[in-house]
Amino acid sequence: MTTVGIVGIGIYIPDRIMTGKEISEATHGVWTEEAVVKKLGIKQKNLPGEGDGTQEMGALAALDVLKKTGTNPLDIDVILCIGEEWKEYPLTTSALYIQDRIGANNAWGIDLANRCCTTVSTMKIAKDMLISDESINTILIAGGYRNCDLVDYSDNDMSMMYNLGAGGGAIILKKNHDRNLLLGSHIIADGSLSRTAGVEIGGTKNTVKPENYQDANKLRLMQPKKMKDRLNQVSMDNWYKCIDESLAKSGLERKDIGYLAILHMKRSGHDQILKDLGLDDGKTIYLEDYGHIGQIDQILSLQLALEEKKIAEGTIVCMVAAGIGYVWAANIIKWGKS
Repeated sequence: MTTVGIVGIGIYIPDRIMTGKEISEATHGVWTEEAVVKKLGIKQKNLPGEGDGTQEMGALAALDVLKKTGTNPLDIDVILCIGEEWKEYPLTTSALYIQDRIGANNAWGIDLANRCCTTVSTMKIAKDMLISDESINTILIAGGYRNCDLVDYSDNDMSMMYNLGAGGGAIILKKNHDRNLLLGSHIIADGSLSRTAGVEIGGTKNTVKPENYQDANKLRLMQPKKMKDRLNQVSMDNWYKCIDESLAKSGLERKDIGYLAILHMKRSGHDQILKDLGLDDGKTIYLEDYGHIGQIDQILSLQLALEEKKIAEGTIVCMVAAGIGYVWAANIIKWGKS
């Protein structure tokens, strides 16, 4: 039976930060510093510095994983880019920028996008490709994120996205690698929410004009009541279904989870998920010092957990994600020797 394992992970986090106090000030005091820190769960978050483009941060994370694992870039067969659409130059292919930047001259590449679910979704796609195609043995997943540029702190409807930050992440997956096996995955989508959030002005529907240019390229909740009502109704259940289904596909149960690599969200939601799964703080990391770096969160959480020795040989890792659109996803990794 063909298996797929994680050879290693890479990360790039820019040095520039925005504190909870600065976020409060950006809202003109509508949100107090205490509320930003305690309710939204943001002590600080990372912002891009000069040169920290979406594509470049993905390339820097890819270079990090190559260095850590000693992987020859010429051995990479495919690059699946998880970088966001907000990037240095629209309509350029980020996977091919990364290919050239790291010298992976034998690889072909493609950009994938599923908002903050992109990493978990792409890991499933990569595994399926490695199993089904005899010519593919090594896949690099890499990309960057800086949707923090699109946040309008004066828009209180956007408070759920005040945590958006910046960074890059990378993962190398290899066929029949005997460590860190990627097991089951499960994804749920709800297309009724496909246009409830996004960049309202700047696309073909609402082009940039002199009268609206100040609101161009800003993330908005275009249907805030519909989105929030629907998420309150289904979001937690969909997360739990993704977790339970991915566990079942792996022959495991909730009690087997040893580490939860979960995206950043408000503190109450994070605590509720831990409680419902029967987990304590020792089996996860709350990303209150980084904010929400979109689809990079799960890679960052895994990196931090390895550094803090929260993951050991045999630990069952569950990655959990959700993205506007709306999509929920989870996967299971058995860390260590197979």
